[in-house]
Amino acid sequence: MRTFLVLFQKEFLQIRRNPFMPKLIIIFPIMIMLLMPLVMTMDVKNVNVAVVDLDRSTTSRRIASHIEASEYLTLATTTAEFPLAMQALEQGDVDVIVQIPDHFERDMISSTAKRISISANAVNATKGGMGMQYVVQTIARTLVELRGEKSPIEISELVTIENRYNPTLNYRHYMIPALMIILFILVCGFLPALSIVGEKEVGTIEQINVTPVSRLTFTLGKLSPYWLIGLFVLTVAMIVARLVYGLAPLGSVGLIYLGAALFILVISGFSLTIANFSETMQQSMFVMFFFIMLFMLMSGLLTPVDSMPLWAQHFTIILPPRYFIDILRSVYLKGTTLVDMWQNFAALGIFAIVFNTLATLTYKKQA
Repeated sequence: MRTFLVLFQKEFLQIRRNPFMPKLIIIFPIMIMLLMPLVMTMDVKNVNVAVVDLDRSTTSRRIASHIEASEYLTLATTTAEFPLAMQALEQGDVDVIVQIPDHFERDMISSTAKRISISANAVNATKGGMGMQYVVQTIARTLVELRGEKSPIEISELVTIENRYNPTLNYRHYMIPALMIILFILVCGFLPALSIVGEKEVGTIEQINVTPVSRLTFTLGKLSPYWLIGLFVLTVAMIVARLVYGLAPLGSVGLIYLGAALFILVISGFSLTIANFSETMQQSMFVMFFFIMLFMLMSGLLTPVDSMPLWAQHFTIILPPRYFIDILRSVYLKGTTLVDMWQNFAALGIFAIVFNTLATLTYKKQA
């Protein structure tokens, strides 16, 4: 125990004496939680629409005015020449073109009107697809209003919509738990690996190798400071989420800390295993960067696992962040209990045992 406490104190002294590390630990999570939810969003707004009005009727003007009044759409231009609108689409000034055919209002009465043509710039598939849906919904609402005398009951009066767990469909509530996990991966994953490899490069680890310090004691002495740092980062992130974005967990805060403690064990043990096989800081950074990108892109942090191909869904079973992101989002947004998520906690516990055992066994002690 005394040896462990000495190593624990040594690690904290190294962190404190580093002029950059304390600032990183405090400022980095605050900046991530303040800025990233504002810029990382899948909400599509400011979709520029060009209306090619060949009808020049009350109906076509009503459609254009509804597009202009939309929260998500911006009426960029109204013209009678399709080539001009197409040129604006090619230059990126317009995202969607709405072409209203000639005699549309007249023929609509007899149900023989030509269809309104909608063309979208699909280079950005998300903005193009969502923008087209917004335009279609806006036009549909306009036509329902114009036919109100035939169908006095609007569609919105026949359908009741309820968004469970995220009533306002705020994408930030979906992203903030993911940002917390990204912080864990960066702080508790990168820092332990860089600490080990840094000692290899300057040669101080050789002094420990010739001492009677056991591999387990050395591993615990290296990892335990970052476990405390990880819990501190979680606390800061939760405070910022509550004060700035009004997002507080509906479930138990203790359950969040339990999942965080397990995940910190997983990611720190994983990083230390990589450090044991790395000889230079550059090598460990490249290897860690590869796995971090894998974790971020395939664990459900940014995109739902269910939307991935079947083979990718099976592959995510061996990615630890998948289980922690499910825990965080379920506790934060749904108030889920431990009984409902025991499989996720069990999976993290297994990963923690495996990776920390590997970190201990792969540490090459030369006594």
